[in-house]
Amino acid sequence: MKLFFRRFGQGNPLIILHGLFGISDNWVTIGKHLAKAFDVYIPDLRNHGQSPHSRIFNFPALVHDLIEFTEENNLKDIILIGHSLGGITAMQFALQNPSAVTKIIIVDISLRKYRNFDDHQQLINAMLDVDFSIAHKRSDVEKQLLKTINSRRLCQFLLKNVYWRNKDTLDWRLNLVALNENLPLIYENTADDKQFKCPALFIRGGSSDYILDEDLDEIYKKFPRAELSTVPNATHWVHADAPEEFLKIVSRFLLSHED
Repeated sequence: MKLFFRRFGQGNPLIILHGLFGISDNWVTIGKHLAKAFDVYIPDLRNHGQSPHSRIFNFPALVHDLIEFTEENNLKDIILIGHSLGGITAMQFALQNPSAVTKIIIVDISLRKYRNFDDHQQLINAMLDVDFSIAHKRSDVEKQLLKTINSRRLCQFLLKNVYWRNKDTLDWRLNLVALNENLPLIYENTADDKQFKCPALFIRGGSSDYILDEDLDEIYKKFPRAELSTVPNATHWVHADAPEEFLKIVSRFLLSHED
């Protein structure tokens, strides 16, 4: 699958993978900052943003897409940054293709199986319930979302997926049907006996429960050179809640591992 992507800077290749319901545009500010030292690629994952849609949506497919992406762009000795869904994809890729990756940064996701994805299901249901026949501007979509989603900030995040399908009609860029059908599958654990022995950084939000202390043994087992940084008061969207602190942690890690 040929993924849409944004590219900034020059140097060693660094790929940023967004999370569920995300798009490459969400990472442009951070990507441009990192582009001062790296050749930054930010793709839209399948069924997201401007990348193609498919009824197949699981980690083997996401990892295969990433393999194709690196081959098409002739990328070697890659640094991977992945948030949530993108983080699991990055871990799977690194464990299966350790010689292709030099460093990995995982943002607020662990290796375990996540059994409670009711919040994500609620968001999908809210988006599926939007009636675009009565939505003539994005604020009309927001009003409908706010009927079931209490957070205006979260609604604004989802609204980045709205586009003009034609000059008169708004629609979702997300393939919501595929996401809805496959949601349980994308929270399976990263079941792989291999190790990634290069430097790894895990960043978690202090107000998030996606990386728990009891997850650390498994993380260190598969990523023996892993480090953990916690950003106080940040939620699951660490990079959006505390971008300056996030960049400081990421930059320190990248500069301290020149090997």
